[in-house]
Amino acid sequence: MPLQCGIVGLPNVGKSTLFNALTSGKALAANYPFATKDPNVGVITVPDARLDKLAELINPQRTIPTTVEIVDIAGLIKGASKGEGLGNQFLANIREVNAIVHVVRCFDDDNVVHVDGAVNPVSDKEVIDLELGLKDLDTVDKRLEKVVRAAKAGSKDDVKALEILNKVKAHLESGKPARSILADLDDDGQTLITRDLALLTSKPVLYVCNVDESAIESGNAHTEAFKKSVEGENAQVIMLCAGIEAQIAELETMEERQEFLEMMGLSEPGSNRLIQASYKLLNLITYFTAGEKEVRAWTVRNGAKAPEAAGVIHSDFEKGFIRAEVIKYNDFITLGSEAKVKEAGKMAVEGKEYLVQDGDLMHFRFNV
Repeated sequence: MPLQCGIVGLPNVGKSTLFNALTSGKALAANYPFATKDPNVGVITVPDARLDKLAELINPQRTIPTTVEIVDIAGLIKGASKGEGLGNQFLANIREVNAIVHVVRCFDDDNVVHVDGAVNPVSDKEVIDLELGLKDLDTVDKRLEKVVRAAKAGSKDDVKALEILNKVKAHLESGKPARSILADLDDDGQTLITRDLALLTSKPVLYVCNVDESAIESGNAHTEAFKKSVEGENAQVIMLCAGIEAQIAELETMEERQEFLEMMGLSEPGSNRLIQASYKLLNLITYFTAGEKEVRAWTVRNGAKAPEAAGVIHSDFEKGFIRAEVIKYNDFITLGSEAKVKEAGKMAVEGKEYLVQDGDLMHFRFNV
């Protein structure tokens, strides 16, 4: 299953507008809650100037970027953890994604109603955090009921699980997300929280402040208050205008988009920064394969070894892995071709324990 980022937030914060801009999809963007009842999934390409540079040097028959999946999840409201406003369905959708893109409204517009009557991104975030935290507490309590009985029977694994669950429960009850306790847990504890229980607040999060045109670069009072409220979370905050991103997405040619960006005083679409940040949020890196037929970007998790990277292309590559021929991106760009890289002695031959680095150009030798 591909890795996914889920876009969440209260109703009418601009989630579906942003999703459409990212994917050129057809999600319903309407000025009332629950315009989107089912999660919309879009596959989007990850902008990467390195891929463009490689294609420029090699001039292949085709160039293929890597991708990431974005899921537009309908707006949460107060009481979602108890099933209010289709809350159970929405929370189940969040549980299935690997990371969360949390959109908050940071613009004033009397023509766009706010579900709580007033624009307050700090309060909006707290509503989402509370609902996710309450659902996680319910999940932990249900697991505790089973583990307590098993622990009394003397099972060492269950005794350890009981200790972890009690620690996480106290953490959640203090109003903190599960992700902020992960560093204090060993591998078993992290697996229990993130994989077995799939706690909603254990997922990494990226905050997106949806602003109006005047606040894209400098922000406003709403964004300043929001940034201050998340200072202790070690989370990235991005500002963009979903309305502008939607206008950019409607333009058909790159020339038209570039002219529009220049007119708005922007160097690139905000969606580019969001996609790249989402990619990193999922702990992904890119390696490349390059030849006359095809220059292609491939996605692999950060920390993957060479055979796993080979398996992204085809499972046979991983099963029969012999070695990987690796060229560093900067060496290729500096020297200009694979032949010159080899002449300069800059191509490395790596084995099964090689940790793939972001930007590596790789060629796999295998035998099945």
